[in-house]
Amino acid sequence: MTSQSRVPIPPDLAKDPPPPDTRCKGHRKGEKTAPRHGAADSDSDPTLRRCIVSGESFPKERMIRFVATPDGSVVADLDGKLPGRGLWLSARRDMVETATRKRAFSRAARQALTAPPDLADQVAMQLRNRCLDTLGFARRAGLVVAGFDKVKAEAKAGRVVLLLEAEDGAEDGRRKLTALAPKAPVIDMFSGAELAAILGRDHVVHVALVAGPPAQRPLVARLEHLIDRLVAYLGQGDCAEHVPAPAQGRTEPTEPAPAHAWSEGPSEHTDFDA
Repeated sequence: MTSQSRVPIPPDLAKDPPPPDTRCKGHRKGEKTAPRHGAADSDSDPTLRRCIVSGESFPKERMIRFVATPDGSVVADLDGKLPGRGLWLSARRDMVETATRKRAFSRAARQALTAPPDLADQVAMQLRNRCLDTLGFARRAGLVVAGFDKVKAEAKAGRVVLLLEAEDGAEDGRRKLTALAPKAPVIDMFSGAELAAILGRDHVVHVALVAGPPAQRPLVARLEHLIDRLVAYLGQGDCAEHVPAPAQGRTEPTEPAPAHAWSEGPSEHTDFDA
């Protein structure tokens, strides 16, 4: 039997093939791992934070940051400036109540923390006082008028951007003013005594925020933002039912306007995203 001639194998194919690379590409050095199945968007988007109660992720502006004090108490950090690990909740009263009742702060932080039973009220009060304080700054800047006749004149001139009506005021005067400024939002979550105290008057029912020069528009936008934030936190319920009134007799803002007053969003911290 005639033997068949053997075909020579090229040198580059003579070596054994390398073993297949079974490593996950996401685990190679210098590469980011692939997101876990079901992981929240906050894992990859630094502008989002995850609510420790609902598990949903939202922009920081729609959340409230909480931190633990050295003694293990939980406090709200509305400015996002306090040191420590951040624990985030959707900016809603029911979320704060649920986190307090179900000890969500302790589970998220993996340590024993104490949330005061009235934490939701404390947050509401802080949000409420910020609105009133900023209204005081706006008054000092000449952007606030009070009294039916003055508000009526500004409404006729088309300069009213926001109406604040005392919740205990008469409906007749409110209807007349809202008819003159139909595009201006109407806020009725503050009492006449609260408005009078922050504006330095004996009695106030009708208050208007007016459009000022361009340099003062950030202050107007700031007040509108704070009021929107309070309304969203309280939901559709009666604001006066949930938020106790601040101490009477305040005629000036309780703190000076911070240098960052017109900037929104917390500073960068090592935050916990549950």
